[in-house]
Amino acid sequence: MKLRLGIPKGSLQDATVALFARAGFNVYVNSRSYFPTVDDPQIECMLIRAQEMARYVADGILDAGLTGQDWIAEQLGAAVLPVESLGENIPSVVSVCDLVYAKQSFGKVRWVLAAPEDSRFKRPQDFEGATIATELVKVTEQYFRRMGIKVLVEFSWGATEVKPPVLADGIVEATETGSTLRANRLAIIDTVMESNTQMIANRDAWIDPEKREKLENISLLLKAAIAAQGRVGIMLNARRDDLARILGLLPALRRPTISPLAEGDWVALNTILEERTVRDLIPRLKAAGAEGIVEYPLNKIVM
Repeated sequence: MKLRLGIPKGSLQDATVALFARAGFNVYVNSRSYFPTVDDPQIECMLIRAQEMARYVADGILDAGLTGQDWIAEQLGAAVLPVESLGENIPSVVSVCDLVYAKQSFGKVRWVLAAPEDSRFKRPQDFEGATIATELVKVTEQYFRRMGIKVLVEFSWGATEVKPPVLADGIVEATETGSTLRANRLAIIDTVMESNTQMIANRDAWIDPEKREKLENISLLLKAAIAAQGRVGIMLNARRDDLARILGLLPALRRPTISPLAEGDWVALNTILEERTVRDLIPRLKAAGAEGIVEYPLNKIVM
């Protein structure tokens, strides 16, 4: 069995390869080839632009691929059903899992309607009869159609944020932080859609028992790698008399694991914390009586 898997080429490529590495799959990309190698004999990878991924999965050229909800909606005309909600009639493309990561962060991307800060455009209705530049043409047309606003939506080949006010009245553009829009003196007027990465598969791959099992295993490990992002493990020893005070300092996914030590008055604690909290927490744990405090990195958390 070989699973033909599409890896998004472009802005999401490095983040995707890094995510697969944390999940235990080492993907090796050659700058001269569109066919990365992976240290799993059951997977064949191909680099495909995220904008085209859904079409190649739907056509059966790829069994599965990673791409954004935005490009799925743009290519297929609508979102795809998650596998958890499938009935007997399986659609041509299904969503195996949501993977909330982007090129700069582990968060969602927003496609926003924006216009120059000093323009007359302050709300969507002000764009009646205006020209909008975007890479996300179909989704943008649907957005304005739902509100009954007539606009001309033009496809943009890139550098969309520099087009207003000369080449377009406004734009619909993807942003994680809004910094590029602010740098070009553009004001965000509305959110057209939010998007995150999904792993999608076609019907034939999903109903194939071996490929489905492989997809479910990849999904499990990728989600576990995302869940571990920004978290660390903490181990420490404490006297039983200090336990209540130490537990009061420890937020956790679950209550900490507590194990007795050879000396009856002592226990060992093991828990998971947000990494950003540790620098403030360790001195407080020490002051509360904790000893032998060890912080260690996490690759995966299987929920």
